Amino acid sequence: MTQRVHNFCAGPCTLPLSVLEEVAAELVEYDDTGMSLIEMSHRSPTYDEVHHRTMSLLRELMHVPDDFSVLLLQGGASLQFAMVPMNALTPGNTAGYIDSGTWGSKALADASRWGDAYPAWSGSDDGYVRMPEAADLDIRPGSRYLHLTSNETIGGIRMPDFPDVGVPLIGDMSSDFLTRPVPWDRFDLIYGGAQKNLGPAGLAVVFVRDRLVESAPDDLPSYLAYATHARADSLANTPPMFPIWVMGKVLTWMKEQGGVEAMATQTAAKAAAVYDVIDAGDFYRSPVDPRYRSHTNVVFRLPSPELEAEFLAAAGEAGMANLKGHRSVGGIRASLYVGLPMDWSTDLADFMSDFRAARG
Repeated sequence: MTQRVHNFCAGPCTLPLSVLEEVAAELVEYDDTGMSLIEMSHRSPTYDEVHHRTMSLLRELMHVPDDFSVLLLQGGASLQFAMVPMNALTPGNTAGYIDSGTWGSKALADASRWGDAYPAWSGSDDGYVRMPEAADLDIRPGSRYLHLTSNETIGGIRMPDFPDVGVPLIGDMSSDFLTRPVPWDRFDLIYGGAQKNLGPAGLAVVFVRDRLVESAPDDLPSYLAYATHARADSLANTPPMFPIWVMGKVLTWMKEQGGVEAMATQTAAKAAAVYDVIDAGDFYRSPVDPRYRSHTNVVFRLPSPELEAEFLAAAGEAGMANLKGHRSVGGIRASLYVGLPMDWSTDLADFMSDFRAARG
């Protein structure tokens, strides 16, 4: 193949090269079956083993308690914006949402279409440059849950600690899945799209506490009810087999690296390498309050749009791809997910230093 570029895409994510090579070697024929895994029945014993091994790895690596179900669903995190309130926000109840940026806002908007959802805090007045502290939250009495987005991919802000506020938390962890331990006693549900840390697009991972499943309305459309999938081990219909298969290989790789604790250390180190260059002068500027800087999505600006365009062009020539910020905010964004090698992060930091020396 041509030389592998340093891919800083915000999603789909960079995957470990060893995983991609393993998938390539097994794609045409899986395990001497005479066919590809993605051609075979999802009811076959061969796929069943892959499916349940992947679910077991998720439970093991995330230290998921026994009273949670692990669900592997289609639709990505965006479908969960609707499924969460449909299952958890029953008539007569209300739910708080932290409006921390693009994805927190979208989750609140969809929940508001279904039931009584309200903003428990909004960062819009400050331009979404920080997350709230527990004392900032305005939670109404009788709230069924508080929804949070642990890491805003577009804004590059991260919730450093999960609040203990007396109501169950529901968290969208799409862009920092398996990059930190979770205080499970505070959560009733965690979800996220797999494509930002764990595998290819087309799959959502959901961890849901049994009591939420049991208390959900029984008149929901079958696919939109968590109970349907919990009872069937996510095999009520044909699951997204290819993303599940690849994710299982990524999880195996993570386990070999040391699990979620090692991923937390490595991800923080990758981010620190880039932030150190940003903070070493006034050529680069991060709009994010340093206390809430993301470990997986580092966003920054240069002194002018013209210099940003030069930076992106020069980075492309140096073999660094997908550094352009989201179209809604502009600037530069480097996504440093778990599959991205540490030396790619330090290579970016060195490139940034050289570019500043030449253009600053």
